[in-house]
Parts: sequence; structure tokens; C-alpha cells
Amino acid sequence: ELGWPESIPYIDHPPSPLEFYREWVSPNKPCIIRNAISHWPALKKWSSAYLREVVGPKVVSVAVTPNGYADAVFQDRFVMPEERQMPFMDFLDIVEKKVASPNVFYVQKQCSNLTEEFPELVCDVQPDIPWMSEALGKKPDAVNFWLGESAAVTSLHKDHYENLYCVISGEKYFLLHPPSDRPFIPYELYQPATYHISEDGSFEIVDEKTAEKVPWIPLDPLNPDLELYPEYAQAKPLQCTVKAGEMLYLPSLWFHHVQQSHGSIAVNYWYDMEYDIKYSYYQLLDCLTKTVKML
Repeated sequence: ELGWPESIPYIDHPPSPLEFYREWVSPNKPCIIRNAISHWPALKKWSSAYLREVVGPKVVSVAVTPNGYADAVFQDRFVMPEERQMPFMDFLDIVEKKVASPNVFYVQKQCSNLTEEFPELVCDVQPDIPWMSEALGKKPDAVNFWLGESAAVTSLHKDHYENLYCVISGEKYFLLHPPSDRPFIPYELYQPATYHISEDGSFEIVDEKTAEKVPWIPLDPLNPDLELYPEYAQAKPLQCTVKAGEMLYLPSLWFHHVQQSHGSIAVNYWYDMEYDIKYSYYQLLDCLTKTVKML
């Protein structure tokens, strides 16, 4: 009734700024765009050998977890990964399985790490997406670089950004929910904590005792516990695979859960959303959902 698609539509070429805003941003609808990044040198250049040569021994931030779940609910905590500083080539050794590790490694620091930690690679992509910047009248707040193991999973969450997610190599697997599914998606408050590596190499979970509790989604949409969260049975997830050379437009406030093929590389652009009627609608829906659960 709200006009959400039953599957994620494809468009075969990048749209004009006006067309994109009118057809996709304003109605808050996702799509996969082909041929939007076909001119990027990264599509041909970003092999492991090239990355070793260009980035090499540079020390970068890597998220390390025992189970592949960073920023996720575990043992009744909102657990964040160990942020390990390590030479990029050592990270590549682990991804390429030249070095064995029982843990899961993922370059995923979402602080515009492409421009901050990997500036050598920006020239192979773009600092922004021109038609999106024109459509929104702003530049992206962050440009992020993603590379990791297939065991690394991004738990279900939403962002206050208009997201253009560009896959350079491999594949990304998205499970999406529109904002209108909020009444069926559980949120709870959790004590924030962080994985810390101990002397014997095992992980311990250390509470961030001075931090406020974090609202997060405890449900795994790939294996939902419908006895615990029966409302989720009414939700309508959409699944899609974004392949190398394709761009996913992930609208603001859409819930998403992400997996990838091993060693997949991606770059995404976060544009701040407009806090307009769509945001007000979501806030109303969120408040009503919380109120009904209290009754």
C-alpha cells in the first residue's frame, strides 16, 4: 500500500539528478544501478597484488571479532569489535588464508576511512557521486572502504543516511526492510561492551561502564526466533545480491543486514538525510510502536 516493491528494481544507467531525486530519493525507494561505476579504474585495478603495492605496510584499522559479528547483540550486550591497528599487508595475508587465524577480520571502520586511511585509493574511484551530490545539494559526509572475510556479518540496523553502496569485486548480500516494518522489528536497550584480546589469544567482553545503553535489534533476520519475536512474522524482507560493478541505492531509515563473498571489496557514500516528513513519519511510527508494547 505504501508502494514498496516486491523485489529491488534495476536501472541500467545512472539517472539525471532530477530523475533520481524524483523517482527514488523522494519516495524513499531502493534500486540497483548498473553502469554507474563502470568508468572507475578500481574495477580493473583493485587486485590483492595492486592493494599490496599501493597500501602495503601502512597501518590501518581492522575490526576483529571471534564470531564475525561486529556491532551486534551477543550475551545480552551490544558488543563492538576490537579495533586492531595492523599493517594492511598482514590483513591481506589473513584474508587470502596465507596466515591462519581463528578470528574474523574486516576493514569496516565507518569514519570515511577511504579518505582518511586509504587516500592512495581515492583516485581509483571518486570522492563523491556527482549526480547524487547535485540531486541532494551536498557532498557525502563519509566515504567508506569495505574488505573482509565471508564470515563477517553486519547485523540488522538502520542509518540516517542516503547510502550509495558500490561493489568493486565479489558480491554483497543484502536483506532489507522498509521503515514501515518498524512495528514488527524488535528494539531493546543493551549495555555497550567491546571485545578485548587476552594474553592467551582468547576474547573477553569488557563493558563500557560509563557509556549509555544502546538501542539495537537482537533479532537475526536469517534465522528469526518467532517464539520470542512473533511480530516479525508480519514483516516483509527484501533480499538482493549486488554484484561487482553495481551500485545499490539504500534509502535512509531502511533496515539492512549484510553479508558478502570472501574478500569482497566495496566503497559506499553516506549522504546526510533530510529530516523532513519521512523522518517525522518514522519517528511517529517508532513512538507508536513503543507505546503499544507498553500497554
